[in-house]
Amino acid sequence: MVDFFLYFGIALLVALFLGPVIIPQLKKMKFGQAIREEGPEAHLSKSGTPTMGGLIFIVAFMTPSLIFLDIENSLVQLLWFSVLGFGAIGFTDDYLKVVKKHNLGLKARQKIVLQLIVGIIISVIAYGNSSETWVPFLDAPVDLGLFFIPFIIFISVGFNNAVNLTDGIDGLAASVTSVVALFFASVSFEMGQFQLAAINLSMVGALVGYLKFNWYPARVFMGDTGSLALGGYVVGMAIVLKMPLILVLTGIVYVLETLSVMIQVVVYKRTGKRVFKMSPIHHHFELSGWHEKKVVYVFTGITFVGSLVGYVILL
Repeated sequence: MVDFFLYFGIALLVALFLGPVIIPQLKKMKFGQAIREEGPEAHLSKSGTPTMGGLIFIVAFMTPSLIFLDIENSLVQLLWFSVLGFGAIGFTDDYLKVVKKHNLGLKARQKIVLQLIVGIIISVIAYGNSSETWVPFLDAPVDLGLFFIPFIIFISVGFNNAVNLTDGIDGLAASVTSVVALFFASVSFEMGQFQLAAINLSMVGALVGYLKFNWYPARVFMGDTGSLALGGYVVGMAIVLKMPLILVLTGIVYVLETLSVMIQVVVYKRTGKRVFKMSPIHHHFELSGWHEKKVVYVFTGITFVGSLVGYVILL
């Protein structure tokens, strides 16, 4: 039996160790975050806070697997490629932002093209393992055949950007995703996939350790390096477990964040009016008077409820 607490503990300790090592180096290299002028005014004081802190939990997450797991396992390789592939796109984006000292980085078209490339590779690898996927309320998985490939590409790119949108408040993306990781760990255990359960607990430990430095007021931001890597983890694990559709429930916050942006853009273009004070929706609640920590607590609670509903449906 896999020692789950060992995976969690090692990832936690590595994250706690790396924080005081990496953050001063990011400051020394002046890898500070530029804050969007059109964002909440209260965020302007955060300008210069070190970014690319996602490296902390990425390394911490991978360490237990490097020590104990068979990394030649195709499922582990798929997950790692998803994390590192999308994370590399985020790293490139962050690097360009830091070098240019403004909040641009990769152009939207460039980022989408790179995400599509990673998504295509993931879909082909996954298709080579199985083209089946779990559908709620059905007793057996459904074989999507060749449709599986475009379906996985859509899920990969869509949810990768959705997780990225969630990273806009201190501790939000890490807190929400730690609950998602706990959900995946529970499902993996129920399925008898004990190694996958251990990997998910590694992510929980890595994010808990990272939150020591990212909780309000944050000493470091994960940057696109971290948020896109987290998105890669979420979609990669959902694909490995053959249940990407469950992300609609356990990833309900990611969905709401994305929908708020889409609704805001469509309505504004058609009517010139805004539905929300600002999108993504976490900024709407900020401007409505909610403290950042309250937003994190509520959104994490919503994720827990969505995950619980998904878990009950699976059972």
